[in-house]
Amino acid sequence: MHLLTPTHQHLLTRERALLSDLRVALLEFGATTEDQKTLVDSIRQLDEFFLLVVVGEFNAGKSAFINALLGQNLLEEGVTPTTTQINVLRYGEQPTRSIQSEHLHVLTAPVDLLKNLSIVDTPGTNAIIREHEAITTQFVPRADMVLFVTSADRPFSESERAFLESIRDWGKKVIVVLNKVDILENEADLEQIIAFIQDNARALLGITPEIFPLSARLALRAKQGEPRLWPESRFEALETFIEETLDESSRLRHKFLNPIGVGERLVARYLEITRQRLALLAEDISVLEDVERQLAVYKADMQRDFEFRMSDIEKILFQMDTRGDEFFEETIRIARVPDLLRKERIQREFEVKVVGDVPHQIESRVAEMIDWVVEADLRQWQAVTEHLAERRQQHKDRIIGDLGVGSFHHDRERLIDGVGREAKRVVEAYDKTREARQIAKGIQEAVAAAAILEAGAVGLGALVTVIATTVAADVTGILMASLIALLGFFILPARRRAAKKEMHAKIAQMRVRLSNALRSQFEREINGSLQHIQDAIAPYTRFVRAEREKLEAAEKELARFQQELGKLRAEVESL
Repeated sequence: MHLLTPTHQHLLTRERALLSDLRVALLEFGATTEDQKTLVDSIRQLDEFFLLVVVGEFNAGKSAFINALLGQNLLEEGVTPTTTQINVLRYGEQPTRSIQSEHLHVLTAPVDLLKNLSIVDTPGTNAIIREHEAITTQFVPRADMVLFVTSADRPFSESERAFLESIRDWGKKVIVVLNKVDILENEADLEQIIAFIQDNARALLGITPEIFPLSARLALRAKQGEPRLWPESRFEALETFIEETLDESSRLRHKFLNPIGVGERLVARYLEITRQRLALLAEDISVLEDVERQLAVYKADMQRDFEFRMSDIEKILFQMDTRGDEFFEETIRIARVPDLLRKERIQREFEVKVVGDVPHQIESRVAEMIDWVVEADLRQWQAVTEHLAERRQQHKDRIIGDLGVGSFHHDRERLIDGVGREAKRVVEAYDKTREARQIAKGIQEAVAAAAILEAGAVGLGALVTVIATTVAADVTGILMASLIALLGFFILPARRRAAKKEMHAKIAQMRVRLSNALRSQFEREINGSLQHIQDAIAPYTRFVRAEREKLEAAEKELARFQQELGKLRAEVESL
């Protein structure tokens, strides 16, 4: 690059630093190799010649136009695709051609115009070999200016419109060259075509570019010995524009603006990806929060329903308590003193009249509670499965933010599928009988521990019977001792009250122990089920939260780059 003023040098230093920081940020974001290379090439070009890229359909006359611009037949012309690679034309004392790669040739020629710039001739936008077209679209981001050649006999073809649309966001300065105007019969036809191009270009680019109607064929002939054709070629207006536009100051401005435009394009691209991903994660977070709310409601409902079911068991014990009062009123009286001396008989009567089928009733209620817990647990897993299945279905054909960048979409889908598979596996493998048996075993052990009995020695019903009938044993023991010692006919009312009190205390103790044992066991079962679900979705939850934090930081950083590039652009444009 030529000597720069301190102002220019300062801008150049700032631009290099900003774009280098952007390159590091995009690398951390997981930008594609192609985008990273585009930015690196753009930074490198700050130290290269001004690059003028010529694009258009193969039959628009690009090669003829370049030949006319240089005044020499350097490029082969024809009605079929003759340019099958990219040709870079540079200044050289002797005409040469060097093959840099299969698709890139470098030509040199002793033409003064090439002392200040390099010209790139590309394959047609409608190239039959799609690989060539891909190379062209990769090369355009490096351009400082794009000369878009279209033909008067086929102005603004479909492939040309598509190509312009594809390069629109790169922020390139595009000049339209309307070639072959010598085939038109009158000015009216020319004005109509120019208006057509203006309308289409404005719709595609958002601006109305400079349009230069000319005849490259007549211009080359004029430069090669037929000067009378020069006015008719209309070529002078374009040459004057290029000469004035590409003076030292303008070249410098375009050279600085090109990498800025590339940076802005990439920042906008990845900022959009980031925001799309954040929007998608917001929906994921909403799904997770919905699952958490469902689990909280599930737990609250289960706890409330458990209390209702426990009240049924307590009602059974309350009724037993009432029958006990009636039993002692009927039994502990003078008329039955002989019977009171027969401990075994009193105990059998107590078991029949007071205990009755309480153990069976309690076991039945507990069995119902077990089935209820098992069914509720299964329904909750089914709800999670259906929720995730619905989530996957909503986004089956929606690949937001998945532009070949990193593994975001793959990781997210893998985690959702993993949670879904785990939920489905649990539901499909759910053995109600086995689950109920495990819960019943846990309850039996809990009740046995509460009753200070050997776990597993007897069933739940037998445990209740053992605890309950100790009331009769204790009462008859008290009565027998009293009767034998004092023949206490006068103390029967006091002993009846004592027996009732003893019975109430025993049943209350049994109720508390049984309630605590059942409550703690069912609480463990409910919490275990919730924990199982939370463990299953934990990888998905961690991914969503970590990605959101990372993407929010990336969004902030990219927005900063966008702002800094905008400021730099304003300074460069004011040069």
